[in-house]
Amino acid sequence: MKAVTRILFLDEAGDKFFGEGPCRLLRGVEETGSLRAASLSMGMAYTKALKILKNAERALGFPLTERTAGGKDGGGSRLTREGKEWLERYERYRDACVQASGRLYLEFFPEQRQTSSNPDRQPGER
Repeated sequence: MKAVTRILFLDEAGDKFFGEGPCRLLRGVEETGSLRAASLSMGMAYTKALKILKNAERALGFPLTERTAGGKDGGGSRLTREGKEWLERYERYRDACVQASGRLYLEFFPEQRQTSSNPDRQPGER
């Protein structure tokens, strides 16, 4: 048996705007300095990545990245101060939820304690 905890943020209309995909995309931008490179590393079209990013920015009400157009010096993207803060808060919240869920999983399904000795793991992981 396996229980999985996923953290999703929904906008006022109930539509998903942030979760692990956008989180990985932003970490990729931070590592590569490029939305295109980050999207390609995830096997995602640049246009889809841009749509995901703009959707999250619209829901949050602030820009997550600063983008510069290409040219002789090339373009690029980097996280804004607000984008970095949001990403760090999301990751801390996600990790705290996963840890709490792991403890609750063992509380409600104590027979699983024999197969999972680390309550900080993803619930149900061995």
